[in-house]
Amino acid sequence: MKNLLNLVIICFLSSNLFSQNLKEPRLYIAYQTFDSIKVDGIGNDPAWEKVGFSQDFIDIEGEKTPSFKTNVKMVWDEKYLYFFAKMEEPHVWGTLKQRDTVIFYNNDFEIFIDPDGDTHNYMEFEMNALNTVWDLFIVKPYRERAPIIDNWDIKGLKSAVYVKGSLNDPTDIDEGWSVEIAIPWEVMAEANTHNRIPKSDFWRINFSRVNWDFQLDNGTYSRKKDENGKFLPEYNWVWSPQGVINMHEPEHWGYVYFSEKEPGTRMDFSIPKDERVKWLLYNLYRKQKTFYAEHKKWATKIEDISAKRTLIEGEEVEPQIENHLSGWNISVKSPFTGDTYLIKEDGDLIKIK
Repeated sequence: MKNLLNLVIICFLSSNLFSQNLKEPRLYIAYQTFDSIKVDGIGNDPAWEKVGFSQDFIDIEGEKTPSFKTNVKMVWDEKYLYFFAKMEEPHVWGTLKQRDTVIFYNNDFEIFIDPDGDTHNYMEFEMNALNTVWDLFIVKPYRERAPIIDNWDIKGLKSAVYVKGSLNDPTDIDEGWSVEIAIPWEVMAEANTHNRIPKSDFWRINFSRVNWDFQLDNGTYSRKKDENGKFLPEYNWVWSPQGVINMHEPEHWGYVYFSEKEPGTRMDFSIPKDERVKWLLYNLYRKQKTFYAEHKKWATKIEDISAKRTLIEGEEVEPQIENHLSGWNISVKSPFTGDTYLIKEDGDLIKIK
């Protein structure tokens, strides 16, 4: 009976690897295209016609259905990674025209890319309906102190907007707007440890759409304010839900698999089991942070923050914690590959073969 009770407890803990009540991240397969793509925002090239859209975007916390529909597509060739996003919007507007301003103060579309999936050294791209872009390189998520390289630019970037309706005209109702983006592989290779095109491999990627209630001032759109003159909060609609209003938790982003098959073909991709080991480690990372906030010191035993043993896909694992002068490490040996995964006090995750 005691062993059965322990197994029930272990299974309960295993089912709660996502501390924020998240479902598994979403998946998308990006196919390799040999057709040319004209980046004009319309998205009617043969390559786009052969591939399907993603699931509808959902509210960032994963519960509410957005007011307006958003979908995205991806394909790639030997030079670029391409994105096409289509957004319903009855009032298409934009005011920001200078590159690298805070674009999400307008309605915008955003891309987040973490090639090696360690939540560090990732890229963020934003653009509004005026095709004004903001690209930046983020060394660590905002929860950890680190530089944000705002002057980093995606050299060779191509982007375009198509408005189905009219831009900045409040006298009519629009259908929406679409964006088309091409990011050179060589820029992403330079910025990360993945210095190759991820053929038959996956990256962690997510998309966000920021939308604001608006007001008109002499016929000009702006973000709506309440009776006290404060801006109303924005809506955050995403492809793969984050569970919290924070895009900068890369461990929750979706999985994009880069197939070498051509658009129009079909294949299946499932999340590798070792990724679930990583999910466990990020859950323990958050618990260790919570322990520190409550006790003003780090936990020194795994039992202080978790069960000594837990199950992943029916296999038992034993997280190990190691404290040192500058922080701690938590490691888990994968029962699926034999590799050991280790997370540091700053959230960096590495694989040890």
